[in-house]
Amino acid sequence: MNPMKALELHSVFKSFGEITAVNDLSLTVDRGEMYALVGPDGSGKTTTIRMLCGIVKPTSGELRVLGFDVQKQKEEVKKRIGYLSQKFSLYGDLTIDENIEFFAEIHGVYDYKARRNELLEFTRLTPFRDRLAEKLSGGMKQKLALACTLIHTPEIIFLDEPTTGVDPVSRRDFWKVLAALLKTGITIIMTTPYLDEAERCSRVALMDNGNILMADTPANLKKVMNGEVVEIVCSDIRRSFALMKKHHSVKEVQAFGDRLNIVINSSVADMQQILVHLQENMITVNDWRVVKPSLENVFISLLTDRKKV
Repeated sequence: MNPMKALELHSVFKSFGEITAVNDLSLTVDRGEMYALVGPDGSGKTTTIRMLCGIVKPTSGELRVLGFDVQKQKEEVKKRIGYLSQKFSLYGDLTIDENIEFFAEIHGVYDYKARRNELLEFTRLTPFRDRLAEKLSGGMKQKLALACTLIHTPEIIFLDEPTTGVDPVSRRDFWKVLAALLKTGITIIMTTPYLDEAERCSRVALMDNGNILMADTPANLKKVMNGEVVEIVCSDIRRSFALMKKHHSVKEVQAFGDRLNIVINSSVADMQQILVHLQENMITVNDWRVVKPSLENVFISLLTDRKKV
């Protein structure tokens, strides 16, 4: 095991009765990375995070955090990590200042005032420090939760779906805070259902049913895309979507406003017959072009290929 690595997991399994939540998981994360675990509910993301934090015991396998064995050196691990869970509990009847003070004392940090001021500036919460937590917006609550997670200056933070249920503007603000935080050298491990968020991470592990389908940089993941993505700007999107869903050449279709994204094997081989099919069904095609695949396209392609096996 390499102490210079932030995380190392080797052949990790976790079962709950008959259900295998994590299946033979192996991965490493470098210090200073922002690493995302991405997948639908039940894919094993949260269980993996909870095992790394020492909250859930693995059925088998080895987990190391900053070189420490999570099972044998749990206290050493706990000193060095922060964990923002899906159900992170702020105290609504305490102010922002009082919440941070409470979490500082839980972590044994008693000379916390300078650090608290620094975190309030960092998260842009200073003007609201006397406001009760229950009076905060969803986005402000998440920033306060992050400040509480950072009060003891951890080397790694685990964020479990930190922007779920947060409005788009607050999501963008939260990501600005994370980007600034990354510059301090901290390692960030996060789970997210939003593939557009995962695009901002240094590496991404795509998970399904407890397995890692693939893990790499977003750019490298997109290179394995099976087929081409074509954007079609056309009339009557709902009917166009239904037509493409049934077309033998189309492997996947998504609608975005006035356009469709379809996945096909080859634009050269397939697009002419697709355009003819749309026109025969009285659909006006205003424009079409081949576009770069998104992580969502890649993930759906991997899931589709897996089901065929």
